[in-house]
Amino acid sequence: MGRVLIKNIGCLQTPVGSYSHKGSKQGVNEKYLDAAVAIEDGIIKEITTGGKLPAGDFDEVIDAEGKLVTPGLVDGHTHLVFGGYRQHEIAMKLAGADYLDILRAGGGILDTVRKTRAASKEELYEKTWGFLDEMMDMGVTSCEAKSGYGLDLESEIKMLEVIGDLAENHAMDVVPTFLGPHAVPPEYEGKGDEYIEMTCQEILPEIKKRKLAVYCDIFCEDSVFNAEQSRKYLTCAAGMGFGLKIHADEIEAIGGTELAGELGAASAEHLIAITESGMDAMAEGGVTAMCLPATSFYLGKTYAPAKTMVEKGIPVAMASDFNPGSCPSLNLQIVINLGCLKYKLTPEEVLTAVTINPACAIGLGEKVGTAEVGKQADLVIWNAPDFEMVCYRLGSNLVDRVIKKGKITVAR
Repeated sequence: MGRVLIKNIGCLQTPVGSYSHKGSKQGVNEKYLDAAVAIEDGIIKEITTGGKLPAGDFDEVIDAEGKLVTPGLVDGHTHLVFGGYRQHEIAMKLAGADYLDILRAGGGILDTVRKTRAASKEELYEKTWGFLDEMMDMGVTSCEAKSGYGLDLESEIKMLEVIGDLAENHAMDVVPTFLGPHAVPPEYEGKGDEYIEMTCQEILPEIKKRKLAVYCDIFCEDSVFNAEQSRKYLTCAAGMGFGLKIHADEIEAIGGTELAGELGAASAEHLIAITESGMDAMAEGGVTAMCLPATSFYLGKTYAPAKTMVEKGIPVAMASDFNPGSCPSLNLQIVINLGCLKYKLTPEEVLTAVTINPACAIGLGEKVGTAEVGKQADLVIWNAPDFEMVCYRLGSNLVDRVIKKGKITVAR
């Protein structure tokens, strides 16, 4: 790949360290002025400041033109692979139906399940490739992708194989999560316990054998899976060596965040309805809060108490939650805006929440999430002088160029 130099960086802003940042450290970023970055074979080799350039010859020189540079953004919670769309639900929502009303009527996730089961692997691959391109165009260089719209062995395997193929072929680093217990499938209606048992006995061993997922997730929520069902599934997954994640406290607090803390999950996700006991359990268990403000915005719901979680010493990350129902947006820059406007996080806390904290929550913290010597050269050059401008400008894509492993992948 050769040697690459990025020069004339007005400000290089980054968290530092390959660990989840919590409490006061959530808001600590280094800001290197008039900086330059030397890259060799896709890895950052040297960072200089004050107009000084790294020594040596370079195969490529990239002029940042005095603009802001940050680490590549990391989207730690997405549902990228799905068949069809659900735009017809807008009329139902305008008529007053909420998320669980639509699900109980056989729509929502179950509508997407029908379309995903019917879609070919090739169709899903092509569609999701387009989503990854769109994400990278807006500054995302690494992401997590969940299954969960198959809900049977064949379809879940199909989804995870698509994610694996994309991880191998696309420039984006993609981490696969198995979310088989995303809803009770129609063939198991009223038999949630049996579905969890089948998942543990039949699907999880096959995914483990084929090495198709790094993490396992479950939707712990009223009318979906309760805390005891979630405990059984996550304990089984942990016993097989999977990392743990849990959709918890999105609509009702039914013990999901307490379970996450007890089991030491990598992250608990959504957290709109989290309680004090849930936050205390997460802090004690070292669980990252994966907050999804664009979902709150799209559903017209309240926002997770992200600022309180920072104050309680919980590492806070923010993600898009891109999915066909509750958040059909993969724009992490909107999430950045909402992190300031609705969570009341500082720009420094926000940058941490979309870089190193989600990177650690999806197992990539040693490789990406900060701009440091030894890290992968995943960087974004912004059409902005500072990160405050990225937080301030609403609805515009401020990306100038995206650099992935030392190579320009987006030039706008």
